[in-house]
Amino acid sequence: MTPSLMDIVGPEYTKLGFFRDVQEKMAQLQAYTEELERKKQEIQSILDGISDVLAVISPDLRIQYVNPVFFRYFDDPQPQGKRCHDVFRRSPEPCVGCPVQTTLATGKPDRVTYLDRRGDSTIHFELVTAPIRDPHGTTCGVLLTKRDVTLEKEYQAKYTQAEKMATIGMLAAGVAHEINNPLASISGFAEALGRRLPQLRQRLGEADPLVTDLTEYIGIIVEECSRCRDIVLGLLSFSRQRACTGQRLDLVQLVRDTLKILSHKIKEEPGVQLVQDLAPLRLPIAGDPSELKQVLVNLVLNAFDAVRPKGTITVRAYAEGAHAILAVEDDGHGIPPGIMDKLFLPFFTTKTQGHSIGIGLSICYGIIQQHGGEITVCSEPGHGAVFRVRLPLEQPLSYE
Repeated sequence: MTPSLMDIVGPEYTKLGFFRDVQEKMAQLQAYTEELERKKQEIQSILDGISDVLAVISPDLRIQYVNPVFFRYFDDPQPQGKRCHDVFRRSPEPCVGCPVQTTLATGKPDRVTYLDRRGDSTIHFELVTAPIRDPHGTTCGVLLTKRDVTLEKEYQAKYTQAEKMATIGMLAAGVAHEINNPLASISGFAEALGRRLPQLRQRLGEADPLVTDLTEYIGIIVEECSRCRDIVLGLLSFSRQRACTGQRLDLVQLVRDTLKILSHKIKEEPGVQLVQDLAPLRLPIAGDPSELKQVLVNLVLNAFDAVRPKGTITVRAYAEGAHAILAVEDDGHGIPPGIMDKLFLPFFTTKTQGHSIGIGLSICYGIIQQHGGEITVCSEPGHGAVFRVRLPLEQPLSYE
């Protein structure tokens, strides 16, 4: 128990009022102490309420303080006293271009972004440093904040991709129309020459080398014109902004019907297995069945090329909240990280020349966008790939 002023000086002196000034000063001091404690609690509440990682770093790069958010991202129970690069980057040496050191040297704020890779996941951090100054204006520490901007980066990437696809779509439409006119002329004249071949055979004979060569050349021209026409139609389909038909469909049944069509292709490689993991109930969606089948065909054939001559393709359809999910997985060679952001660009392909023109995935991207959904890919080299289509789920239909 803390002794009072009366206990120290005695009641008789207290009654005489000799220490009235002392009593008043002590009361003021107690009030100041209570106010400081209240302010301390208020500041602590503000710091605890900050959603970013907050740390105070000393001039020798040691952590002096962290807020509770720190422990959501880092598993060090006692970071105080340790060097920041040991805790944040798990590195024994200071980071190259360290913003803390920059702020200590210049006395000015600094900002950087970096990737924190943790096993299978990656966190995008935006790091901001600001100087802490003593009463003389000298920098005596650094206030560091680390904000998790992973979600913002994902949205930004999707927006950039959408803008890029829209621009390429406009260019593709113009190129397709420009190609279409001369292509029609070439195809028409080639077919006209083909109709004159019987007369040439009558004059020169069936076995004449000129007749044989012209027959072969005209056939190749017509065949290549047909191939170019398919490319042009694909470009127009990719670039055209048309409304979805909104036909009510069952995604599970659509997948079953499409895989029946593809079964003969899969059987070409006995070492390739096709596994279906489909929801037991219907997954009602709205869309164009032919276009959605086109998406599934492209994804399955890409997976088929990735796994053959031996591997497994798994097609899944299931509900996830208010969305229907269509996933095509394979255990093939995977996709290199350097080309992940190019997969949905027109004319980009990893297949050998003559096997693909590189517009399949770009068309899939456009179709899914028109259906109000999204398509994403996850892959690591040597560990296969997963293409995931997310579509709005309609009101449940009556289950059979």
